[in-house]
Amino acid sequence: MEDLTIRAENLGKIYRSGETELVIFRDLQLSVEAGESLALTGESGAGKSTLLHLLGALDSPSGGAVYYGTTCVTHLDEAALADFRNRTIGFVWQSHHLLPEFTAAENVAMPLLVRGESHAAAEERALELLKEVGLEARAHHRAGELSGGEQQRVALARALAAKPSVLLADEPTGNLDPRTGGKIFGLLQDLHQAHRLTSVIVTHNPAFAARCDRALRIEAGGLVCT
Repeated sequence: MEDLTIRAENLGKIYRSGETELVIFRDLQLSVEAGESLALTGESGAGKSTLLHLLGALDSPSGGAVYYGTTCVTHLDEAALADFRNRTIGFVWQSHHLLPEFTAAENVAMPLLVRGESHAAAEERALELLKEVGLEARAHHRAGELSGGEQQRVALARALAAKPSVLLADEPTGNLDPRTGGKIFGLLQDLHQAHRLTSVIVTHNPAFAARCDRALRIEAGGLVCT
């Protein structure tokens, strides 16, 4: 896409149970400029992960819409949405969600194989990315044999396998000790720059948030600059 700006317009998310409504946010406005790294902070339960899921089109809003440039992802059908996510967005989670019985290279190659790339091309791309995240020597080790920090490096490589324009990360250092978490966050920033990404990162760590271009806090259903 020529315009990589992400926009949320009048975005709302409300959970209903019988007569009860739980309003996470309503009429939320957000714009993330192309090439920007944005941190989302806030208390537990404030809606950080919910907003990230809506931006990544993994969940549907109760109102409003999400745009990537001129594309309204909220209104895409399931097939078009799955293809859009595969080609445009890389996801990183607090839990790495690697397949433990597969090697690091096989885990990284998986998104490319899903979209029909050849095994040779997928493996070449996987090895290239594992080298970039410092795990070239561990490429053929099973994911279950790797340390927590190494597994999250593999997850970062996997997120970039399909050459996305956007990286969405939900507490990517949340399961790591402070020292390892700092290294992973630094690597994430390096990858953001090297791959010219637009990144939105949910974090509870104010020091990490301060290292991003901009930080917003979800508070009382709205966004506040920090």
